[in-house]
Amino acid sequence: MDKSNEKTLSNVQREVQLQRAVMAYIITGIVFMLLPGTFLGVWNLVSISGRHQLDSLSPAWLQAHGHAQIYGWIGTFVIGIGFYSLSKMGRLPQFAVRRAWSSYLLWTAGVTLRWAANVTGWNWRVSLPLSAAMELAAFLTFFATVSGHKPDPSAPRKPREPWMLVVVAGSCGFLFALLLNLFATGQAAWLGISPAITRTLDQRMLAVPVWAFLVPTVWGFNARWLPVFAGLQAPDGKLLLKATGLAWAGVVIALMGQALISAALLLASAALAAFALRVFHRTVNPPKTAGVHTSFPVFVRVAYVWLAVAGVLTVWAAAADQAGGIWGASRHSVTVGFLGVMVFAIGQRILPAFCGARVLFSKRGMLASLVLLNAGCALRVISEIPAYEGFAYAQLFWRILPVSAVTELTAVSLFAANLLVTFCRPPAHLTAESPHPARRVFA
Repeated sequence: MDKSNEKTLSNVQREVQLQRAVMAYIITGIVFMLLPGTFLGVWNLVSISGRHQLDSLSPAWLQAHGHAQIYGWIGTFVIGIGFYSLSKMGRLPQFAVRRAWSSYLLWTAGVTLRWAANVTGWNWRVSLPLSAAMELAAFLTFFATVSGHKPDPSAPRKPREPWMLVVVAGSCGFLFALLLNLFATGQAAWLGISPAITRTLDQRMLAVPVWAFLVPTVWGFNARWLPVFAGLQAPDGKLLLKATGLAWAGVVIALMGQALISAALLLASAALAAFALRVFHRTVNPPKTAGVHTSFPVFVRVAYVWLAVAGVLTVWAAAADQAGGIWGASRHSVTVGFLGVMVFAIGQRILPAFCGARVLFSKRGMLASLVLLNAGCALRVISEIPAYEGFAYAQLFWRILPVSAVTELTAVSLFAANLLVTFCRPPAHLTAESPHPARRVFA
């Protein structure tokens, strides 16, 4: 075998090993989503509903739930997908697989330690800043690996497309959020009396991982994938960059304590991004729904409706919130309504392909998880405001809140089961080749 063939074989082997690491990221993200994320969130909401007041629950428990959802679930997915992108760039670095696993171990340990410190209070003055430092180290390992990749010098150089710049802006937001998290946990460990970040600082910081990291990252990948998957018109890259700039401006102003101005900018950024991505324009090509439920493009648009609702509620909350109900509804609209629905829709479209070219196990399961997630989110948003704020029929809405939580837990369980069964099945090409596919399930 000549050297060129050996090099090609080595790259193929590293690509397969990297895909296995990516599958570990995705499965771990599902575990964080299901157990410390959603299950703890249901427990928190049932406890709050039983006592009819938000202040009755430990802020540390609420922060444990939020951290597990934002960083443990979606953050783990983002890092895993980022490493997957290396396998499609050509000239895979020799250290890529090793760094993928190093980052995985640091990230998983950091998120787990943060959750444990918040929930149990075990040695929290050390555990909180240590968990934040481990998460930051994991991200820097990931960032150094991805940014250090060198494209094939023989390929023609192309200018960076707008969607790539938006994703880079989201990555910068990720780093900014992790640095703030290290600062906040260090401050809590040094000055605090419990394993919880102070309410004022936590309220301001929440805008960073959501509007500087997650939302722009989704916009960037939407610009890349939706014209192909949903048949949308090509996005307006310049407008999308402006929307990202508005989102960042809103985040910076939120950190300065100007909630109303920040909320107005975030609402404007959401509207501009939806227009730039042509989400509600007529399609120009038939959507590609092979392997997924045909309702996929509908739920992508529903996610942007939730983003608009989140923007409006954020403005209302900044102007009139008294007991945390409007703020809570606005956060739920963007995290579950926009980000959750988008992950459920696009995730079930792309993750099976990323993890070894598999086909989604159940299209009906995909539809059921999306319908239930939207139903649960709607019940939560509609009920949380009158219940927490003490509006008319507040007692009725307190009873509805646990129903919304159980509905969302059911949706998350279906989503997790559908993906996990998919990962246990053989890749599509092996299924097609083997007359007895069941024998190759764990091959």
